[in-house]
Formats: sequence, structure tokens, C-alpha cells
Amino acid sequence: MKTTLIIMAAGIGSRFGTGIKQLAKMGPNGEIIMDYSIHDAKEAGFDKVVIIIRKDIEEEFKEIIGNRIGQYMDVEYVFQSLDDLPAGFSVPEGRTKPWGTGQAVLCCKGIVKEPFAIINADDYYGKEAFKLLHDFLVQPHESNGKFRMGMAGFILKNTLSENGTVTRGICVTDKDGMLTDVLETPGIGYNAEGKLVCDREDAQAILSEDVPVSMNMWAADPDFLDYLEEGFVDFLKNLGDNPTKAEYLLPIIVDDLLKKDKATVKVMKTPDKWIGITYKEDTELAQKGFRDMVASGLYAADLWSK
Repeated sequence: MKTTLIIMAAGIGSRFGTGIKQLAKMGPNGEIIMDYSIHDAKEAGFDKVVIIIRKDIEEEFKEIIGNRIGQYMDVEYVFQSLDDLPAGFSVPEGRTKPWGTGQAVLCCKGIVKEPFAIINADDYYGKEAFKLLHDFLVQPHESNGKFRMGMAGFILKNTLSENGTVTRGICVTDKDGMLTDVLETPGIGYNAEGKLVCDREDAQAILSEDVPVSMNMWAADPDFLDYLEEGFVDFLKNLGDNPTKAEYLLPIIVDDLLKKDKATVKVMKTPDKWIGITYKEDTELAQKGFRDMVASGLYAADLWSK
């Protein structure tokens, strides 16, 4: 069975300062985080990669990674834009940013027709997570009328930044490891007393270093793209009081499906340590992380040499 990796790389990255954070060099030969993700996905069995970008950075993307990766794996591009809206809708006055991760993945409809995994461009997930999601996608299964989904569940303490707070989807699971709730929680970090805190009151009660969290690494079948298309229309009809900031976000979409009993989501726990660039100051730590993995033999110094 064919499988595709979808990479969300259209984020503006305002917290990163100048430059495009998804293209920051990490490895000894100028490899970027996406190099390692695509390498791990190919190793796990994924056949194709679809990269979601903005049209204005297409040339730079192809120069830095696309032309190189195309030698080893099928690569396609789709473009997320603010004005890519269903018929009858227009961009609200004052809105400047696209509509979030749900709209980003929706851009793949018509291009992705096989089971797929979704990741962020600026997050390193580790080898184990790709293996878990690929194996999940190719497993035979019977339809029960619900969307079949999976997600990699990372340990919260392995996903924090030393340079500021983070937003994470805190996961609540049942005894069988199936997701029951996703609490999209901003402001997670340690306070001056060293206590782990967050900006969401109902999440604080279950907040711990070992709680599983979503890092936007999802697995789904192509029928989920049809649902995203329907849901985007409903979202646009109900923008509420803040149409310039409302976002169509994957964790919220999945949580809504769970509440309506329209999806099952298997949480596949991974011990891998996340590496990401939330803040510009994270770059040096990330580069050290990749140097250490190369030194340990986890990756070749010339990543694509084998």
C-alpha cells in the first residue's frame, strides 16, 4: 500500500525573527530539519512527500531542499494562501494570515489519494514515530463508519523549549490507548519556582511532565480530506467576533470529531525527544542535538549518502 507524508511548511514564523525558520541549517552539511524527517519517513516506508508552502517561498524551498530530495523520493508542492476560500466567501477586512493547519492539509485534496501522515516542517520527531504511523496506516482494518486516525503521542517533558513557553495538544486517552480528548493548551512552561504551568485552567489539573501531547503528527485515510473540506465551510460560517484571528486547527477538528463519535484516534506513544525551532534562540540547541545524533551513529554525517 502506498503512503504519503504531508509536511506543513507554510507558517510565517514571526517568533523566529528574520529568515525562514523551516530552512535553518541544522546538520553538518547544511541539512535542515525536513531533511531528517523525510529521511526517517522514507526509511519507515513512506513513498511520497507533499510539502505545503506559500507561493512566495517556492523558489527558495526548491533550491534548499526540494531539488535535492527529489533524487530520493517523489516530491510535490501545494500552496496555502489566505484567499483560497470556498465559493461565496471572502477574506475578512484586516486579516493577514492563512487559516491554520486544517486549511493547510485541505490544500492536499486532489493530490493526496492514499493514507497519509502529517507533520510540521520545523519539528524533528525521531525515527520511532514515523515507523509507528506508517505501520498503523498499512494495517488491514474494517470500516466502522468512523474516520480511522492515529497520532504520535510525545512525552511533554521531551517537547519543551528552554527559551519560552510552548503550545501543546494535551491528550487524554482511555485504557486502550484511544484518544478521548485533546486540550489545545498555550503557555506551557516552568514558572520561577520550577513548577510546570500553563494558560488553560482545565489542563492544569492533568498537567505533568509525562502527560502525552500532540505535536501535530497525525495519520489518516484520504476520506479525512473530504471532511476537512466540509468542515472548513462550517468554520467560515461561524467565525464569531474575531474573524481576523480565528484558525481552523487540526487538534480542534479532531477533538470535535471525537466528541461527535465520528472518529477513532489511536495514540502511539513514542519516547523520542522532540527537537524544534519555536524561538530563534532554539537554533543553537537544535544544531547541537543533530551533531550529537550524528556523533552517536544514528545518522550518517552525509545524511543522503546511504
